[in-house]
Amino acid sequence: MGGHRRFDDDDDEELTGDEDFRGSFREDLERTLNMETWAEGLDLQVIMERYRQEIGGAIQKEDQLRSVIRQELLPRLQTRPGAPEGAGLYQLSMEQLADIHSGLLFAGQVEAVNGFSVTHETLPLDITQLSITAIGYGGTAGTFSQRLFRREVTVDAPDPYQEALSYIEMRQNRSHPGRRGPDSLSRLARRGIRAYAERAILVEKLKAPWRMGQGNPFTHELITGSGYSGLLKASLGVLERLMKNHSRFVFVSARMEDRGFLTMGHALEAGEFVILESMEQAGEDILDGWQYDLEERRLASAFLEKYSHKVVKGLFRASANAPPRVFYAHVDHAHMAACVAIADSMLRPEQGYPMLLDVAETTCRSAFGADGFEGLLQDAYAQADARLQYFNGRTPRR
Repeated sequence: MGGHRRFDDDDDEELTGDEDFRGSFREDLERTLNMETWAEGLDLQVIMERYRQEIGGAIQKEDQLRSVIRQELLPRLQTRPGAPEGAGLYQLSMEQLADIHSGLLFAGQVEAVNGFSVTHETLPLDITQLSITAIGYGGTAGTFSQRLFRREVTVDAPDPYQEALSYIEMRQNRSHPGRRGPDSLSRLARRGIRAYAERAILVEKLKAPWRMGQGNPFTHELITGSGYSGLLKASLGVLERLMKNHSRFVFVSARMEDRGFLTMGHALEAGEFVILESMEQAGEDILDGWQYDLEERRLASAFLEKYSHKVVKGLFRASANAPPRVFYAHVDHAHMAACVAIADSMLRPEQGYPMLLDVAETTCRSAFGADGFEGLLQDAYAQADARLQYFNGRTPRR
C-alpha cells in the first residue's frame, strides 16, 4: 500500500452545521430536540395531512422547476462552453426502438454484468461473499463468486495477559465511531473488488458486441484502488482493455447520486436522452481528493489523461412513470448506447431501469443470497462447536 489515505465511505455522511439543518428541514435543530414538540401516540389523520402537505408542495415545486429546465436549459446543452462531442437532447423513435429490440437485445447482441455481495461480521472473523452474473436474453453467460475472509493480524505478545489486552484494544479501535481505520478501508476494498470483478468479467468473459454494466465505469474505488496498489494497477489494466477493445458499452447507475443532473432528467419525456459532459472533471476531482503515493498518482493520472475525455455522462428516461437514470458510454457510441439502455429499460416501464441488469442481480441473489449464505455459516459454526454465540441475530438500525 502507498501513503495515508482519506476515506470516502458510503456508510458515513459528512457532519454539517445547524444552519444546514435549518436549510434542509425548515426548522431549527433546537425545536426538533425539544420533546414538547413531539407528538404522543399515533394520530394517523394528523400524520397523513402533514404528508399530503409536504409531498404536494414538493411536487408542485418540482413541476415548476421541470418546466423551466425544459424550456430554458435543455435547448442550450449542445452549445454551452465545454460541451462534449454529441452533447444535446435527443429522442429515441419507435422505429429505432423496434430495431434495437429485434436486432440487438433479443438477438443476443447485448450482454450485461451485475453483482451482489453479502457480509457476515463476528468477533472472530468477517466473511464476505461476492457474486457476479453475466447474462443476455439468450441465457446466462456465467455466474462467478469469491469469498473473502478477514482475519485479524496475530498479536505477538510476551504473555497471554498482554495478548488479551492487545486484542481488546485492537478490536475497540476498529469499532470506534469517530475514527476511520482498517474497517473503513475494508469496506472500500470489498466494493472495489466487486467493481473490478464486474468489469473484468465484462471485458474477458462476454462475447456480445454490446456490453452493459452497473454504475460508473471509472468508479472512485477503481481509480483510487480503494487504498490498495494491487487493485489500482489491476483496475487500470482492465479499464484500458475496456476502452481499447470493447468501446460499445453502456453503464447505468441505480443510485440516487448526481442529484443536480437527476433534477434535469425529470424534465425529459419518455424515450429522451441527453449527453451532458465528459469524465474529465470527475477524474480531476478524484486525483485532487485522494492521497496517492507518487507512483500510484502517476498511473492514475496517465490513465485519466488518456481516457477520461472519451467517456461521457448522460441522462435518459424510459417512462413517464419512472425516474431518470444516469448513464455512461464511450463518446464514439454514446447515442446508440443511450438507445440500448432506453430500449431495455422500456421492458419494465414502472422501473425505467435496464431489465438485463435487474435479471443479473436477481440471479445473483437467488444463487448466492443472504439466506443461503447465513445457513451455510450457521452449519459451519455448529460443526466448529461454536453454535450461534457469535451471531448478532439482529439487523443494525439505519
